[in-house]
Amino acid sequence: MKPSRAAWIFITPALVILGLFFLLPVIAALALSLTDYDLYALADIRNLRFIALDNYWTLLHRPLFWSALGHTVYFVVVGVPLSLLASLGAAMLLNSPLARFKPFFRTALFAPVVTTVVAVAVIWRYLFNTKYGLINYALDSIGMPTMDWLGDPHWAMPTIILFAVWKNFGYNMIIFMAGLQAIPGDLYEAARIDGASAWAQFRHITLPMLKPTMTMVSILTVSGYFQLFAEPYVMTEGGPLQSTTSVLYLMYEEGFKWWNLGSASAVAFILFAIMFAVTATMLRLSKRGEAA
Repeated sequence: MKPSRAAWIFITPALVILGLFFLLPVIAALALSLTDYDLYALADIRNLRFIALDNYWTLLHRPLFWSALGHTVYFVVVGVPLSLLASLGAAMLLNSPLARFKPFFRTALFAPVVTTVVAVAVIWRYLFNTKYGLINYALDSIGMPTMDWLGDPHWAMPTIILFAVWKNFGYNMIIFMAGLQAIPGDLYEAARIDGASAWAQFRHITLPMLKPTMTMVSILTVSGYFQLFAEPYVMTEGGPLQSTTSVLYLMYEEGFKWWNLGSASAVAFILFAIMFAVTATMLRLSKRGEAA
């Protein structure tokens, strides 16, 4: 048997599964986004009409869509750098030869990643409760003013960002630790002999050697943060005053609250286009930096 034929035999089951559970749903969603598929079409398929790009055109003229997009961008712009800083800082601390109980701290910091988002979000919602939350109790005990963390439009999104960073930074921490351990120790030893400070070593050795890892982690984090849904769904239900409504939450409401499945599919593909453009730009900038 030829090697190419054997390879196709082995990968065919995986291709069939991907086609059935990924490619076909994507094609079906794209077709739905070009129709007015709603509750009436669910009752009688004859009510379905092809409307071309009307769903996209309507969405681009809806203030709520642009508001949701703004909230999502705000979440990404603020949350991604915080997550990267927290994960890199934790990785460097755990990678330090002075660190003790490394297995315990690795497990403890990674534990939030493998916990259920909904369950942990419910706990955080009680922690930030206005009347009997632990956070406001601690603030009140030291004489500081309490806040309506999840009920104030100015504080709801920062609270969700803080929760998301805590929930997800452990995953990037593990990747950064692998990248740090791959850096040859001879480089640091030579730098110390030359009298380089800790900051100089970090700037001229750690960061350049971590650049491929940083690029990969940044792209993964940006892609994940654009898909903000579970946190506002559990903690604020998109409020208050729709200040935490994300693009994905808007898609959920369009599809499963108002049953405008055509419009919801259009939201999904607009979000996909934005994510594709952002990640492609990040890859291009990283390659340009390597060439320079």
